[in-house]
Order: sequence, then C-alpha cells, then structure tokens
Amino acid sequence: MANILIVEDEKNMQNIISEYMRRGGHTCFTADDGVDALMLLKNNPMDLMILDIMMPHLDGFSVCKMAREMSGLPIIMLTAKSDEEDKLKGYEYGADDYMTKPFSPKVLLAKANALLRRTAAFPADMLNDTLNPTISAGKITINPTAHKVFLGGTEITLTHKEYELLYFFMSNPEQIFSREQLLNRIWGYDFEGNTRTVDTHIKTLRQKLGSEGKSIVTLIRSGYKFEVAK
Repeated sequence: MANILIVEDEKNMQNIISEYMRRGGHTCFTADDGVDALMLLKNNPMDLMILDIMMPHLDGFSVCKMAREMSGLPIIMLTAKSDEEDKLKGYEYGADDYMTKPFSPKVLLAKANALLRRTAAFPADMLNDTLNPTISAGKITINPTAHKVFLGGTEITLTHKEYELLYFFMSNPEQIFSREQLLNRIWGYDFEGNTRTVDTHIKTLRQKLGSEGKSIVTLIRSGYKFEVAK
C-alpha cells in the first residue's frame, strides 16, 4: 500500500516495526542511522517515515529537519522520553506524530495508517471547486491538485501538517477556530498531543510565509483565523 522508511538503530525494534508494517500491507525500507536514512529518502519515493530520536551519527531531530527540506512526507517520531519539550521540538522540526517507548506496534501501525489516509485524502476532500483548482490570498497560492504552495510565484516547502493548516485556513477565510477545533480537524481525535502543538506549527508556518504570515491572526482566548487583506 505504501513505502515506509523505518529509521531505528536497535535491530530488534526495527524488525518488530517492519513486521507489523508489512502485516499492514506496506513495503518497508530500513536504516540503522540518520545518514543512511537521508540517502534512502533521497533515492527512493517514500510515503511515511518512522524515525527514532536517539541514533548514531545524526539524531532524529537533525534527520527530521533535513528530511523536511527534501520532502513533505508524514513523520512519526519514536522516543524513550516523555518530556513535552522534546515533543514540541520534534513538531517544530516537522514531525507529525509521536510514539513514546515502550509502545504497542499495533497502535503504531494504526497511527501510520491514519496518517497515510489523511495524507491521501486531504487535497480531495477539501477541494470544493474543481473548476478553479487553485486558492489564492495575497501573495499565497495553493494548488491542491499538485499539493504545492507558492509565495509570490516561488514554490515553498511546507510539512504535511503546515500544508493542511494553511489549506484549511484559506478554505475558510475570516472564520475563527479554537486550538481544540484545529487539533481535531488537522491531527484527528485520536491524537495524543495537546494544543501547544497547534501553536508550534502555526509559528513555523508563519515563518515560512514571511510577510504573508500576518494573515494568520491570533485571537486572545479564541484561537486563530485567516484574515484576507482588503
């Protein structure tokens, strides 16, 4: 069904994850360290990456950051730490979800499948005008069919979740959404994180949008909205 890159230096854990992903019908590629992972990602089309944080040569945070410069594929990070700051750091670098060790491989497979479904379905289920396949506001243009974002005519690279947030905002201009609503809509009801995840992703999205980032307006005690410049 999907090509999944599993980046885990502990062989036993790598084999367990691979076995469950294959049971789910997926094709698995494996890497023992971050350097090999980036080479595999560069040379093979991947649909999702399962990425351990603690690895030799390059840690998971570095791999995540570099992978984001190459691809917008969903990333699930694996960590032995449950510290919230580590998770927020991962989200800031572009991770889509987390699993804290020890974890159930069945739950990891369920999370992977859910992310893959949302990745595949998102452009189609929110494309409400097939006669006009682009959405524009200010200098921002989204082509949902190609899953691309342009800023002043130049393509910019967003993570999957950043893209989903921007598309959702631009599809619903001037509407106010609470952090809880955004968390449920973009990450899903089964997401284990909290609303700080929304703030972190919006922060990085604004940075990538440059001066156009001001269109995403923070409303104290209410949430966020996308404000169309008059």
